[in-house]
Order: sequence, then structure tokens, then C-alpha cells
Amino acid sequence: MSKQTPVYLPEAAAQFEAAASRVRAAEKISVVAHIKPDADAIGSACALAFGLEKLGKDVEVYIGQPLPHSANMRTIPGVDRIQYGAPLPDDGLVVTVDCASADRTGSLMPAIMEDPSRVIVIDHHNTNPGFGGMNLIVESESTTVMVRDLLGCLGVELDPDIAYGLYAGLVTDTGSFRWGTPRMHTFAAELMEYGLNTRQIALDLMDTMGPVDLQLMGEVLANTHIVPTKGLSVAVLTIPVGIHSRMSQTAVESIIDYSRSLEGTDVGVVLKEQSKKQWAMSLRSVVVDVSAVAKQLGGGGHWAAAGYSATGSRNEVIRKLLDAFPEPQATDG
Repeated sequence: MSKQTPVYLPEAAAQFEAAASRVRAAEKISVVAHIKPDADAIGSACALAFGLEKLGKDVEVYIGQPLPHSANMRTIPGVDRIQYGAPLPDDGLVVTVDCASADRTGSLMPAIMEDPSRVIVIDHHNTNPGFGGMNLIVESESTTVMVRDLLGCLGVELDPDIAYGLYAGLVTDTGSFRWGTPRMHTFAAELMEYGLNTRQIALDLMDTMGPVDLQLMGEVLANTHIVPTKGLSVAVLTIPVGIHSRMSQTAVESIIDYSRSLEGTDVGVVLKEQSKKQWAMSLRSVVVDVSAVAKQLGGGGHWAAAGYSATGSRNEVIRKLLDAFPEPQATDG
């Protein structure tokens, strides 16, 4: 029984075909996901690696940091094959997935920048500057949507392990299908045909937290500040390093989601303290293009979800961020 292979991003079909040609010609392929990996990064990397191995390719998966993934990623098939902090081989093709900029490849960045001609960048962040010899950058719900189209071009049949990885990226990057286009449901329906237990996947990736997580989240949420600026109401949540270091990735992501959903606010901001005066910033909105704000501050992302790194005191970092928001549009009247 042969079925028509679905195409989810037809507007980029020529780019996918060009990337597929490069992949077909390669024997050895290194797949690189971003540091501090989320389910889209790991799901994309592992699903792509499994698919390429079906074509007889010699494939390894790398992440340029010494620490492994967070515990909630452990059920994604292939996650145990990822090499953390290992050097990239000097030969072969390199394919980065979900890396919005070169620095997101961490310790692998020097090797990647040394010879960009052997690098294919696959990413769904429209702020990606394109740091490879070939750059496949298409705004979509998740990088796993793009990996699906590439595997389709390569004639790779999906299987339950590949489908799990693709679904993991899709369900998490869409906030359990709360934001995205109708294609996310079409794609999910295709993946569910492979027998996925979608309820369990959601529990494993997003919904499992312990009592300590809930207590720590309560501390953070109790100190929410609403800051008016330039006609916007901005919810600011801060996760101090002492809390951040004890909190699961699932709980951190939940706080970021809360920042988006506070009634009466236009923008949610979460400051995650990495060390003294070092912050990872997450921005969420449905009324402002936060990717443009993050880009001004050295980061990037999507219209509704973006991030960047910042240095300074909490108040300094917040002030710089508020200054980067656009002035309100004058209205006739």
C-alpha cells in the first residue's frame, strides 16, 4: 500500500530538494543540535539520524556542551546516542538542527565556522542569519516539521521511533497545539498513525513535576511584577539562580507558559539567572513581534516566542529590554 508522501512546507520545496541532494552525496554525516537542548532539538536530531541511517549513512549526533539533556527528554528514541562535548570529525557533512545562530552550537562552533561549506543549517527561526554553506531556514511550527519534509524528499519511510522524535518537537514547540497553523494538526495526525501514545508523551515531556518543582514555581509566581511600558503591559517573572538550579526544565517551561497567559498583559518576560549578572531571557507575546525585540538585544526566535542572553543587574537588564520595545503606533482620531 503506497501513500502519497505529505509535503508540509511546499513553498520551500526547491530548498529541501537541494539539501536532499547534498545529503544523498554524503557518506558520513554529523548531526548537531543546540546547547541546552529542548525536545525539538533532540527530536529533530534523533529522527534525522534514524532516517539517514535507513539510507546507509554513517551518522553521529553531537551537542556542544558537557552536560547531558534534562531528565524529561529520556523517552525520546535515540537520545542515548547523543555525544556531549565530543569534537566533530574533520570530514563529512555537518547538519545543524534547531540552532538559531552559530553560538547555539556551543563548543562545536569553531569547527563549524572553520569550514561552513560542509554545513547545512536546518532551522525554523526566521531570525537565523544563516551560518552554513547551505541554509534551509523556513518559518514553521517546529524544526521537526522541516525534518519530516527533508526525509520525504529523501524517500525515507517513517517508523515509530522517527515518528516519536518528530512528534516530540511538534507538541512542545506548539505549546500542546496552542499556537501554529492548521498544518500542525495534519502533521500530528500522520505521526499518530505510527501508534504513538500521545498522552504519555505529553506527560513525559511537559507535564511531570515533583512537589519541589511546585513549591519553587509558587515562589517565582508570587513575585510576578506587571510593568507598563510604551502602551504595553509587561509581566516580568524572575527565576533566581538558587531556584533555577533546583528546578526541572519542565517547571521552567511551565513558568514561561504562565508568563504568556496572564490575563490583562501583552508580553511575558522570564529572567532565568544563570550566574551572578548573567541571564537567559525568554519573551512571549501575542500582540508584539518579540523576535524583533530579541534581535535588537543579540538574540532571536519567532514572532510570538523569542529569547536572548543578557549581562547586568536585574534592573539594568529589564530597563534595556523595555527600551527595546517599539514605540506605540499613532492612531488617527
